[in-house]
Formats: sequence, C-alpha cells, structure tokens
Amino acid sequence: MRTYRKFLTFFFLVTIAACVTTPISNKSAFIMIPIQQEISLGKQAYNQILQEEEDSSDRETTNLVKQIGLRISKVSAMPNLNWEFHLIESEQQNAFALPGGKVAVYTGLLPVAMNEAGLATVMSHEIAHVIARHGAQRMSRQLLLTAGLMATSISLKNTRQKKMIMAALGVGIVYGLSLPFSRSNEAEADQIGLTYMARAGYDPNEAVRFWKRFADVKGGKKAPEFLSTHPADQTRIALINRYLTRARIDYNALKVRHGLGETIRFEKTELNPNKKEATPRAFKPIPGISVETLR
Repeated sequence: MRTYRKFLTFFFLVTIAACVTTPISNKSAFIMIPIQQEISLGKQAYNQILQEEEDSSDRETTNLVKQIGLRISKVSAMPNLNWEFHLIESEQQNAFALPGGKVAVYTGLLPVAMNEAGLATVMSHEIAHVIARHGAQRMSRQLLLTAGLMATSISLKNTRQKKMIMAALGVGIVYGLSLPFSRSNEAEADQIGLTYMARAGYDPNEAVRFWKRFADVKGGKKAPEFLSTHPADQTRIALINRYLTRARIDYNALKVRHGLGETIRFEKTELNPNKKEATPRAFKPIPGISVETLR
C-alpha cells in the first residue's frame, strides 16, 4: 500500500510539473519531454527527410517561402528558435513542421495557396504546431502508455523507439506508422496560426478563402470526420470564422500590413533522377502533420 501511495504521489508531482499552457489558445498541455531534447529529435528527423527529398530549384519562390516564414516566426512565442524553411519539389499538396522550427512546404501546394497570405495560412499553421509542442505532447502520451517515464533517455538511435518518435513528431507515414496529429491539435494550430499570420501582417480573411479552395480542389473526396485526424472542411472553416474577430483586431492594429502579398508564381521542374525517392511514394500524405493532404 505504501509503495502504491508513493507511486501515486510521484505520478501526481510529475503530472503537475509537466503541465504547460499553450500561447494564444491558453490550453493546458502535458509535456514530459525536455524542450532541448525535443529540438534535437526534430532536427534529426528533419535531416532524414531532406535527404530523401528534392529542394525546389525555383529560387524566387523559395526565398518568398523563407520571407513569409521568418515574418511569422518573429511574431511567434519562440522567435529565437533556429528556424529553417524549405520549398520541396513534389506534386504533394502538403506541408509539415518539426520541433526546433524546421518547416517545409511542397510545391504542389502553391497553386492552392495562390498568394502570400494563402501560403502564410499554411505556414502559420505549421509554425503553430511547433509553438504548441504537439510533437512533444504525443511523445509524452506514448511514454506514459508504455510506462516509459525515463523521458530523458529517448533517442532516434534506439531502433525500438524510432518509429514511436517519428510518428509522434508527425512523420509516421514515411516510416511505417500512421499517427498524425489529432483533430484537437489541428484545430488548435488553426487558431494559433490565424493569430500569427495576422500579427505578421497578412490578411487573416484569406485563411477562410484558402481552406475553401483546398476543399474545392479535393472535389468532395474525403473520409468521414470521425475517421480523420483532421477537422472536416466545413468544421475547420466554421472554427476559423470564430477566431477571425481577434485576428482582425491584431491585423488592423498594425502600421505595416502586407495584405494578400504577392501572387505566387510556380513552375514545375523535373526531379533529380539520381535522387532516391522516399518510400512509400504511392501514399500521398507524407506526414499527416498538419495540412490534410489532397487525394
């Protein structure tokens, strides 16, 4: 009985110590992973993915992606992270972010984005995942489920832990597991991202138009919401409309506003035939990290 009580006391103290409050949404989150370790794991995962992907040769659009990303990251709760932004040549209409500020956008998403504000909608959503530490939240839950309370010992070098870690970070599809972020994480990233894009000077009203375009391109091909880790299109748009009032206040208070920004020019280039393709390529959604990939 004493041992049981000691365990409950220890568990209670760990739970209290691991509770943090997420910026903007003000939601409580349970995170056992030290942030420096989270950043290290994100960097390792990012480097692995980039080795299997092809950077876009379109320097103009690549620079635009970096400019948008830096504007948003500067107004985020973690402006001093070592932020990196890549434009990857791929027909996938997707984007992802990993802990430590590692963000990538696929060229297939550019026609849907259409302009800077459309792209800022996606990138601010990705940056919000980093700020909310959704990857660390997932790892913490996995560690509890497996009774792995020694969070400081996890590493990508451990083969048994690798799949769990990669899936928790949101890149499970590529590495054999499918554990993308939950609908609640996605909705929270939408809320935080909308505020960040507005504070970065991009018209938050474009977020609604972007998600409507995204839904139109899918042509109604979608799984039932209860089977999806992402909110249904209409649910997502309805929630974003609820958050718009606050975002508009932040946007209208700015002295310098970019509005919709530049119209995005995109061009399709051939992939390097010598570049090894990541597997499995037949499955379009790479991470399931945030944007619900078009099918």
